Amino acid sequence: MKKTTMWDRYRHNLNYYPEIGMMLDISAMNFTDDFFHTMEPLLVRAYREMADLESGIEANPDEGRMVGHYWLRTPHLAPNREIAGEIEAVLERIKEFAARIHDGTIAPEKGEKFTRLLVIGIGGSALGPQLLADALGYPGAPMKPFFFDNTDPDGFDRVLAEIGDGLKETLTLIISKSGGTKETRNGMLEAMAAYRRAGLSFPRHAAAVTGRESKLDSLAGEEGWLARFPMWDWVGGRTSITSAVGLLPAALQGIDIDAFLDGASLCDARTRLPNNKTNPAARLALMWRHATGGKGVKDMVVLPYKDRLQLFPRYLQQLVMESLGKEKDRSGAVVHQGISVYGNKGSTDQHAFVQQLRDGVDNFFVTFIEVLRDREGASPSVEADVTSGDYLEGFLQGTRRALRENGRESLTITLERLDARSLGALIALFERTVGFYASIINVNAYHQPGVEAGKKAAGAVLQIQRQVLRFLRSSGGVPVTAEQIAEYIGIPDETETVFRILLHAAANNDHGVNMEKKKPITSSRFSSVSIGNTP
Repeated sequence: MKKTTMWDRYRHNLNYYPEIGMMLDISAMNFTDDFFHTMEPLLVRAYREMADLESGIEANPDEGRMVGHYWLRTPHLAPNREIAGEIEAVLERIKEFAARIHDGTIAPEKGEKFTRLLVIGIGGSALGPQLLADALGYPGAPMKPFFFDNTDPDGFDRVLAEIGDGLKETLTLIISKSGGTKETRNGMLEAMAAYRRAGLSFPRHAAAVTGRESKLDSLAGEEGWLARFPMWDWVGGRTSITSAVGLLPAALQGIDIDAFLDGASLCDARTRLPNNKTNPAARLALMWRHATGGKGVKDMVVLPYKDRLQLFPRYLQQLVMESLGKEKDRSGAVVHQGISVYGNKGSTDQHAFVQQLRDGVDNFFVTFIEVLRDREGASPSVEADVTSGDYLEGFLQGTRRALRENGRESLTITLERLDARSLGALIALFERTVGFYASIINVNAYHQPGVEAGKKAAGAVLQIQRQVLRFLRSSGGVPVTAEQIAEYIGIPDETETVFRILLHAAANNDHGVNMEKKKPITSSRFSSVSIGNTP
């Protein structure tokens, strides 16, 4: 009997999808010959549940909503004509608004045209637009993008300094479904203050993407902002890139959003077919199941060998970890599920953590992302018959081989070229894979109770801060310790929280808190030296 070679295994496990210019190779994953047959019943359920999802069932019982990001690129599949019509109408509005910005019909208060775009959001409301800007941006684009994606004051200052005098030609886009997300609200307030300092009207430079009748929607309407675009409750933040969240900033930068949506739609069509031998999302989901045992015992390392995809691992972190990282399965059993995702770009990481991947703890599998087209036009040789792009390809293949020789598993996604169409397909591939894998391990991919818990905990800390500051301001400037403050305001179990609040307050000039450092530092004393900023 002829021995199976690596070439045989490669040929047998390579799938090519010409309509989206993509290949998937799972030959370097060490699954057994009967693995796909064993997993067949779980995939049958996954296909059925995905069909139910796309039909419009209530997929997020915590919030009582449908999950319909697939309809965004194929509106006729929406469960009713009203939703389909809204999707199509918003897409046309996005194109029209971008065109009017570009030709100067909609102009800034004191300039001819908007030339810069400041996007304010967090999580999916920032990661998607950032990925599109970095992957598909080009020299001479009609607008240069900037981002507020955190509530870091120094981060705000750095971005505003980079924009500089160009603020008068900057359109600010606020993205928040509820309008109450604190990080986004803080960024908006900081931007408003910057426009005021520059003697500019914020509403004359502002637009919003938000839920209808949200706080942000009401504010934008009352103040007469330039435009408002909807965020539907059936689109989650981590899958919102093909909604106005991603499409509006992209269109304003001159990115081909029709091609982006077309790529996603074509991939959706391919991953909708219930064929385990050819469906790329099903095959990826099964490789995740094989690698992690269905229990998240291994991390996913994402290595795109393309500078333009350096943000893709960050994008996948939210998509995968927020969707799959769950305490309980759908039956209520405690399972602590998830897959940890990290990565950066190749070949940079060959000088960073590939040493550990090859020789260290075997607690991962690698997803290589390869782009065949190096650049538009020919490349100069850096050696005889070798270009810089040839080196990049050589490093990818060399790393893949070095890992395989040490029994480390990997899979490879190959794009013929990176453009709006192929990026749309790549994102759609992972969206569907997440859905299939969630079904296989029996968790709900479309809610995020842990995120809400973190927000509530942050709110509790800020409430304690208000109590601490009130106490200090009423203490007549007498220095006191964190323990004394916590005891006085009746929260002795929160002394650590009080101490950390005081450390931060004393390091800044905002609240008039002075710190007398002692040894050990936890015995330091704090006092109020001025009224400062009151809530």
